[in-house]
Amino acid sequence: MTTNHPVSSGGWRHRLASAAEFARRRLEGGYEVDEFGFDPELNAAVLMPAALALYQRWFRIQTRGLEHVPGAGPALIVANHSGVLPLDAIMLQAGIFSEHPQARNLRLLGADMVYSVPVLSSLARRSGHTRADPAEAHRLLAAGQLVGVFPEGFKGTGKPFSDRYQLQRFGRGGFARTAMQAGVPIIPCAIVGAEEIYPMIGNAEPVAKALRLPYFPLTPLFPWLGPIGAVPLPSKWIIEFGEPIEVGEAVAEPDEEMVAKLAGHVRDVIQERLDELVAERGPAFG
Repeated sequence: MTTNHPVSSGGWRHRLASAAEFARRRLEGGYEVDEFGFDPELNAAVLMPAALALYQRWFRIQTRGLEHVPGAGPALIVANHSGVLPLDAIMLQAGIFSEHPQARNLRLLGADMVYSVPVLSSLARRSGHTRADPAEAHRLLAAGQLVGVFPEGFKGTGKPFSDRYQLQRFGRGGFARTAMQAGVPIIPCAIVGAEEIYPMIGNAEPVAKALRLPYFPLTPLFPWLGPIGAVPLPSKWIIEFGEPIEVGEAVAEPDEEMVAKLAGHVRDVIQERLDELVAERGPAFG
């Protein structure tokens, strides 16, 4: 899909002038961040263009169903998670930013571990990410933001390659409870392609424990080839948004049985589309 988005428009003179103006404003402190630490100017001028290089040229991602993503107002995007490193989250954010008619910023909910690393924490917040906490999710939705969540968490990114495209447990249904309490639609999202970027054939548990990581991946190329082995493989991707699942009016204390039923339904919808998209895509490479 081709758009006249600010990231891709203009000649080199315009880009050079824009870069100089951007640098001047940053040096003078002439920029703003929101209450969550999001820096929209930095995101649009630096972070998203970097992500789009992977999105457009390396993975050549095909994104579908953007008509299901609202142009304004709150909604909760729920997607599968995979790929050892969370590149699928960044590609999802880049796709909505670059291809949605309103160039919306997806506010992603991330793992606590990200926010325990000072530099990484700051970068995550400036790019629109927020700690995966119900209170933070409620604040974002109340502010009319588009919020993204990956209920599988590390169970998704750290699963072996033999379990690719098989959804792991969706936690305790916290995302469903959040949507019901906020009264916002859930938009199911299926992502195909990330499973193959770092095929995880093993987990060096002693190393993971020593480094205090949820897992330490062993792939056909990493760590055997060093930094070269950390380059993601250029698999073929499809990102597809499904029809919104309406949850009705906001409910302060949702029934737990209804929460579980909704979470299970969303999981089933995503799994069904994953199965179909994997079959449609065919080989991951070539």
